[in-house]
Amino acid sequence: MANPVEQVITAYLDHLTVERGTARNTLDSYSRDLRRYAAHLGRSGVTDFGKITEKDVMSFGAALREGDDEHPPLAASSAARALVAVRGLHRFAHLDGITDDDPAREVRPPAAVKRLPKALPVNDVLRLLDMPGSEGERALRDRALLELLYSTGARISEAVGLDLDDVDREERTVLLDGKGGKQRLVPIGKPAVEAVEAYLVRARPVLAARGRGTAALFLNARGTRLSRQSAWQVLKTNAERAGISASVSPHTLRHSFATHLLEGGADVRVVQELLGHASVTTTQVYTLLTVNTLREIYATAHPRALG
Repeated sequence: MANPVEQVITAYLDHLTVERGTARNTLDSYSRDLRRYAAHLGRSGVTDFGKITEKDVMSFGAALREGDDEHPPLAASSAARALVAVRGLHRFAHLDGITDDDPAREVRPPAAVKRLPKALPVNDVLRLLDMPGSEGERALRDRALLELLYSTGARISEAVGLDLDDVDREERTVLLDGKGGKQRLVPIGKPAVEAVEAYLVRARPVLAARGRGTAALFLNARGTRLSRQSAWQVLKTNAERAGISASVSPHTLRHSFATHLLEGGADVRVVQELLGHASVTTTQVYTLLTVNTLREIYATAHPRALG
């Protein structure tokens, strides 16, 4: 006996609701994706669930990326979500004995496009670092924060988590608490050391007097530890003041730190250690940026590049 596609979809959604206790938002999402799948199959003349082939499933994946009169093209991540629903549907039908095989088993969701991290040109970074100025407690703190972020490649959360004892100004090192409680000792450049020293001597005591005493390195106007959100606002505000038109994120200086090191000839494994990445493959995304830069230079400089 033929099993209409809509009938199997309804049985699957009921299974998710009753037996799996799937959340309502997920059910709604799966329902939309599977109704679209059914409509796609119908346009292809497939109404019997048992007649669906791997080619039909792959065709649906392609249609998601291309869009149609009723639907805009989906990004890889959204198309992958829809195919997860379809794969779940076919797995359910196979395990429940509705079909003899699973035509979606070998169909893989489209890979999301790897987004390269945004790095600022060196001149933009230097302009950003100069923007806070050197007068007033807030300016001194902001300059020290920005200098430290770029000098060490620290995450904003790592920078605001620093205590006074974590910075060794004589050895010019900073002890950062990374993800998973892993600590790493990283060097800090002379300009950043000088900015931190100016902040500690001329600004932090004033800020600390407004609080109840804390070991935190970076303080807010109330004398308590600077929050991640406030530190991110420092970066954003000064980037706008510096006239930087590129999109600036909480990781902007971290990305710039890594990219500029690699462009300067640093080994990727050294940069891995400085960033606190568990795997070198995480760091290697930055090498794509430097390869693109090299390719541009090669194309314009080599006499046979376009030959």
